[in-house]
Amino acid sequence: MPDWLRTTVWILGVLALLLPLVIGYVMWRSRLPPRGLFAMGAAALYLVSPIDLLPEAILGPLGLVDDAGVLAAVALFVYKLVKARRILADGGIELGRRRSPREPDRR
Repeated sequence: MPDWLRTTVWILGVLALLLPLVIGYVMWRSRLPPRGLFAMGAAALYLVSPIDLLPEAILGPLGLVDDAGVLAAVALFVYKLVKARRILADGGIELGRRRSPREPDRR
């Protein structure tokens, strides 16, 4: 195997291992709800799937418009989820945390 190919495969393998760690860290840090993760996963599946609204094989670079639109829509959706969660947290509302029945109400 040529050295350049071995290096490329090694780099892609490291990136494939780091990607779930980065996504997990972003979800933990910004407390991203599962629907945000689902949207990111669905967008990733759309980008790698051979089925496309505007196929690149026929339209060339113009075929990347739908891919960019999907990425932009998901990025905006996840941004709004994180922003809404931060606004609620600043207002004193914690989402995703369940109180035990014995814990006193802090209202």
